[in-house]
Amino acid sequence: MFRKISLLFLFLISLHNAVWSQHGNMASSEIMIKLQKLNTLGSVLYFAAHPDDENTRLIAWLAQERKYRTGYLSLTRGDGGQNLIGTEQGIDLGLIRTQELLAARSIDKGEQFFSSAYDFGFSKTHQETFDFWDKKTALREAVWIIRKFRPDIIITRFPPDKRGGHGHHQASAILAHEAYLAAADPNQFPEQLATVSVWKAKRLLWNTANFGGMNNTSEDQLKVDIGDYSTLLGDSYGEIAARSRSQHKSQGFGAATTRGTSIEYFDFVAGDKPQEDLMEGIETSWNRIPNTADIQVQINNIIKGFDYLNPEKSIPALFALREQVRTIGDPYWKNLKTQEIEDIITACAGIWVDATTVSSQYPMNKSFAVSLEAIARRPGIKVKLIKTSLGEVNQALATNNTWNSSSLYTWYRNTQPYWLEKAHSLGKFDVEPKDIGFPTNANHPIVEFTFDIDGKLLQRSQAIQYKVVDPVRGEIHSPVAITPVLTAEASSTIVLSTNGEEKSVDITFTRHNKDSNNFIVTIPKSDGWQVVPQQLNLDFGESNTIIKQIRIKPSSANSDRSTINLIWNDQALKSIKTIDYDHIPRITWFPTTIINCERLALVNPIKSIGYIAGAGDLVSKSLNEIGIATTNLNGHNLSAPLLKQYDAIVVGVRYFNINPQAATTQKLLMDYVAQGGVVLMQYNVNTKLMTEQLGPYPFAISRDRVTEEDAIVQFDAKDIVFSYPNKITAIDFEGWVQERGLYFADGIDRNYRTPLSIHDKDEQPNKGSLLITNYGKGKFVYTSLAFFRQLPAGVPGAYRLFVNLLTKEK
Repeated sequence: MFRKISLLFLFLISLHNAVWSQHGNMASSEIMIKLQKLNTLGSVLYFAAHPDDENTRLIAWLAQERKYRTGYLSLTRGDGGQNLIGTEQGIDLGLIRTQELLAARSIDKGEQFFSSAYDFGFSKTHQETFDFWDKKTALREAVWIIRKFRPDIIITRFPPDKRGGHGHHQASAILAHEAYLAAADPNQFPEQLATVSVWKAKRLLWNTANFGGMNNTSEDQLKVDIGDYSTLLGDSYGEIAARSRSQHKSQGFGAATTRGTSIEYFDFVAGDKPQEDLMEGIETSWNRIPNTADIQVQINNIIKGFDYLNPEKSIPALFALREQVRTIGDPYWKNLKTQEIEDIITACAGIWVDATTVSSQYPMNKSFAVSLEAIARRPGIKVKLIKTSLGEVNQALATNNTWNSSSLYTWYRNTQPYWLEKAHSLGKFDVEPKDIGFPTNANHPIVEFTFDIDGKLLQRSQAIQYKVVDPVRGEIHSPVAITPVLTAEASSTIVLSTNGEEKSVDITFTRHNKDSNNFIVTIPKSDGWQVVPQQLNLDFGESNTIIKQIRIKPSSANSDRSTINLIWNDQALKSIKTIDYDHIPRITWFPTTIINCERLALVNPIKSIGYIAGAGDLVSKSLNEIGIATTNLNGHNLSAPLLKQYDAIVVGVRYFNINPQAATTQKLLMDYVAQGGVVLMQYNVNTKLMTEQLGPYPFAISRDRVTEEDAIVQFDAKDIVFSYPNKITAIDFEGWVQERGLYFADGIDRNYRTPLSIHDKDEQPNKGSLLITNYGKGKFVYTSLAFFRQLPAGVPGAYRLFVNLLTKEK
């Protein structure tokens, strides 16, 4: 029993630390909301598939109006989506969207959870989704999170069938239902019962909606008005939800605020069917726990006597309440409510703590200085800082005077996000069971502060952060990164050996611990590839970086794709990757340093192109790998003389969805084609197009896509695009990643050739992925093929076809 309680307590404390990493300041109105929440013992889990699936308005209303503990379980981190703010894809995008979800939750006050499922891209069926995710694993993890969170009700965003659209959406609803049942069954995943207990939620509901062209609401469903206006917050929940949803910036989900009545609809799925209220039949007061009537009375008295101007007057009663709560028999609510009370005491006392560094990165197992600060800003209370986890203090804090100190700190491991510590499959991350659910690392560098407040002890934990003052953004805090001792950064992670040529790669080695000077790095032999040298002797001397060059070439005409690793101390070296956007904390992670080698038989007459960037992709950089000089063009400064300098112009993904200059750009491009140029335009989506026509002749954009990356491709071999300058065969469509294409063209004018046809299983052939026409003296290409994924992944056939598309036809 002790082990079960202590581990649950650790889980709750970890969530608590995540909140207090932001220092925990609260206005008196926020303190009042927290006091009211002390009298509420109810919980709701919202259940869906991706970041941005959640109903932020409902979460805000449940958490702040109804005061329930409210969580959102996003099965994935959104790794397979598109990115409207940069070029990050895959893992990098998942890291961004994780932080965007946390930013959203900091506004709507929900909590955030994840499973180990990987967003492998759009899926049309739940069957395909479960093939990737491993349904049993996904179910086990959902049950684990339910048993830990103990929701009174579970709400899904989607239905379990085709009405849910995306296969991930369907799968999330299926998992929610099965996990709802399994969590209450002691025969399901019994190994979990060593640390958590079975849990039976009262009901499972589907939060229906009118989206995607399908209205799933009806008047016979349970209806709830969540359009309330909170006088304590000064906002309606529609206003709060808009700010929360607008944190999903990488998805382009900025939302308008709404005010007034707002009806949400709920369809009954399982459990006890409610008639009028979501929590109908569920005791959400202290009456749910025996012998707690005095606690409810105490809280009511504290609320009644709360002084907005002098919140510190409530501290003695809050400490007395804490002692009473510590005696209750339910460890879940005891720990949770104790933390809530301590948060309120901290706010009432005006206590603020900080632990900062002067550098953003430090090596593991090496001491670094941490600046500590503490202040108690409210008068009339005696506050003494007893100690921190870095040493004894025993100093009284004068009212509103900051205590400062500095101590050395050592962290024993690098701060790699826990779900990236091991290699992942196409469908899931390899995650330790103890970590399932956490949005970020539960175990991270922190400093604990122990205070004596009027003779009562209070502990606060603060994440160690790098603090810098930016002249534009002001004071910025970001998590401190603990690095490996030695890292390696390759100048290119893809080596395309065009026609068997030797390629050189520069590798920048960085030592992060000056106590270490000499390293021997080896490169294991790779079948079919010759790497010279295979051993690198690093003597850093007084420098912290060394650049070494290796030469790579295929050792035979039949060399297959291969991966080169760099080994030191029997471990594959890692690089350091930093992602920095204004709306989220800086992200630092450590991908394994690998160089993927691939043979490429290519005839390439294209020497230079102009690239008009859209929403963000890596196509321009990828084309440099095959000797095409790319110039990134600003859509605002295009002109006919400028365009004429290039062999072809490539337009990046979603350009016509995001650029206000789209109509002007389209006219310039069509004039360029008419005068003999080549334009290759990549995919756009069918909403918010900023021009009436994309090409020289009309076509529309549908939502059709082919998600099976190995889907059979049929093409007209007689069409010149498949023979000049490179002969394209079925082999060129092998090894594609994530998908064939998306947002295919429809309603295509007869002036376009559509020489390629693809489709997913059990669907009709679709010719909308490639449109070609000769226009005037030049050539126009519109393609929905996912080149933005294939070229950075080093897919040889994608490069060969792309060059053909860029080449002017004879």
